[in-house]
Amino acid sequence: MDHPASEPADSFRENSRDEALSARLESFDSYWQAPADIEKGYASFYQYYKSNYLPHMPADASVRILVVSCGPGYLVNTLRQNGYMNVLGIDSDPEKIAHATARNLPCETQRAFEFVGQNVDAFDVIIPEQELNHLTIDEQIEFLKLCYRSLRSGGLIFAYGLNGANPLVGSENLAHNIDHFNTFTEYSIAQVLQLAGLKRVHALPLKIYVFWKNPLNYVGLVVTGSLELLFRIIYKMYGKNVKILSKKVAAIGYK
Repeated sequence: MDHPASEPADSFRENSRDEALSARLESFDSYWQAPADIEKGYASFYQYYKSNYLPHMPADASVRILVVSCGPGYLVNTLRQNGYMNVLGIDSDPEKIAHATARNLPCETQRAFEFVGQNVDAFDVIIPEQELNHLTIDEQIEFLKLCYRSLRSGGLIFAYGLNGANPLVGSENLAHNIDHFNTFTEYSIAQVLQLAGLKRVHALPLKIYVFWKNPLNYVGLVVTGSLELLFRIIYKMYGKNVKILSKKVAAIGYK
């Protein structure tokens, strides 16, 4: 990939912005979901990304894609294996990037706010791979505005966060980590993208049970599907038209 040229540092002064973010333990610009055995994660996360992300990528495989907080490069690996060769991953943790580069994946050690802010009109797709919840609402809007600035016309952002609408896990999603500053619903995650200037925003669930070779996958689908249907009915009885009740909710918006 021909990496987009960065603007001179003095043209966009964000050099210390990442260090000033509110998260204390799990920084936004590094991927925290890798399993203990990082190498095994390339296969398991491939299935997850193939099911949840690939259907929403542009048909043109030559588009320039930036994966923010790419970690060991799980999503970068999935994209490249499916023909998207013009991909760049960035993460602030050099140890995670070392796993990616050992597999010849195009990933670099970079800080998220600084890198995105220095690359204007550079990408067709930007995918933050850390949950937006690791930023405060103001930080989320600030970051997404930088992403908007870094997108080419017609480009898209695919972002996600923890879903607060699920009665079983919504409150736990917020409470179990001091670096989770909020949860979303399908409505509020769309609002954040809209406040950043993105258009045609729509929310979608992220599926967990995508490992079709495992028989327990089907049990999980039946159980969670039944519970989510029940929750929708209960919400309806309270006058709430909630459709997305998955553990995580994503949103796509366009420039």
